[in-house]
Amino acid sequence: MEGRPSLLALAPAAATVVVMLSLSCSWCGGGASAARVIAAGGGAGRHPVVLIPGAGGNQLEARLTDEYRPCSLACRVWPPVRGRGGWFRLWFDPSVLLAPLTRCFAERMMLRYDAGADDFRNAPGVETRVSDFGSTSTLRYLDPNLKILTGYMNTLASTLEKAGYEEGRDLFGAPYDFRYGLAGPGHPSAVGTAYLQRLRLLVESARAANGGRPAILVAHSLGGLFALQLLARSPAPWRAANVARLVTLSAPWGGSVQEMLTFASGNTLGVPFVDASLIRDEQRTSESNLWLLPAPGVFGNTTLVVSRAHGDGGGNRSYSAKNMTQFLRDIGFEEGVEPYRARIRPLVEALPEPGVPVTCLVGTGVDTVESLVYGEGGFDEPPEEVVYGDGDGTVNLASLVGPVKAWADSPAQVVEVVELPKVSHSGILNDKSALEQIIRIIDSINLNATSYQTS
Repeated sequence: MEGRPSLLALAPAAATVVVMLSLSCSWCGGGASAARVIAAGGGAGRHPVVLIPGAGGNQLEARLTDEYRPCSLACRVWPPVRGRGGWFRLWFDPSVLLAPLTRCFAERMMLRYDAGADDFRNAPGVETRVSDFGSTSTLRYLDPNLKILTGYMNTLASTLEKAGYEEGRDLFGAPYDFRYGLAGPGHPSAVGTAYLQRLRLLVESARAANGGRPAILVAHSLGGLFALQLLARSPAPWRAANVARLVTLSAPWGGSVQEMLTFASGNTLGVPFVDASLIRDEQRTSESNLWLLPAPGVFGNTTLVVSRAHGDGGGNRSYSAKNMTQFLRDIGFEEGVEPYRARIRPLVEALPEPGVPVTCLVGTGVDTVESLVYGEGGFDEPPEEVVYGDGDGTVNLASLVGPVKAWADSPAQVVEVVELPKVSHSGILNDKSALEQIIRIIDSINLNATSYQTS
């Protein structure tokens, strides 16, 4: 379906409604009027909004204890922390751009998998925390001294505020430690589970503070996976009472081929002057990165990586999502095999339906890593060849929309998919057409909650 979207997908329905929209957004000039409608609803008529960021939208602070063993003199003296209980900004801090301090950053960010406890932990001597839970201020800028360079959800939050929302009243933020993830049934995830509990309480508090109106969850990237797990792990009565709709932006439902590049060679994530090899080991230890590897149910037996250095008898070795454990072994990350096999793969094998109406905004038509070819030098060198396909520049189109289509088999699941041509994974947070879509969705929900009529 093309052109102006139908609002049928936003209304309660007994049957599934799946709407695939491809927008140039020439019709979207009604964004301003949508904002007026929301503002007119006032605090008495609006559903609260909870913003859940992607990985890069979370601020992370750390402090070092006596157990910390720095890898260099630079790490011993940096940063020169005084006051505030020894806490300093770990992510994102501009010092990561300097090679000696990049190593300090990496060793402090690394997680350890504790096989005995079957869970992930911080590196010895490193304590971390996420500040300002519930506030949107932590999502607006990663560094208060470099606001113009590190803006994240500022445009989205500001757009909602211009529409009448107010931080702490009906607009909230739910940051988290993005290094940690969740695990399949029977496996503990202390940090991830604690976050879901905090998020659940925040949603309940937002509803209670706004006349009992259920919240609208707006989640970007990895935040969409956490939001889905919150819903899947909550009983149906709780979902019905507390969540009006899940709106996801660039959610990597089935993982991303780019994560295999991260594990094999390291990924600077666009940060200039950083040597990817210095942060590769740290990135491999991130539980959430394991979670974001391509899911077998989405990518199947499709060849995603080829290595000319690991084939038998001088040939090539190919890796698909279904032999990910072999890939982890061959890149030299044997310690990742068991947590992936036992904890992550069961988590991604079946994607649970949200159990609430959902709208997925996805960017399309942006070159996205589809396959990688490594040469005789193996995985310690950059790939010799990178093949690109469709997606949002970070997540493949198959991952963005494939799993969502499967929810159409459920007679009770309402789904809307909005495709945004040439909108990138992070650009979706600032793109005019995406913001107008979010306003449209929230406007429709709020109109259903009030008797307000446009003039």
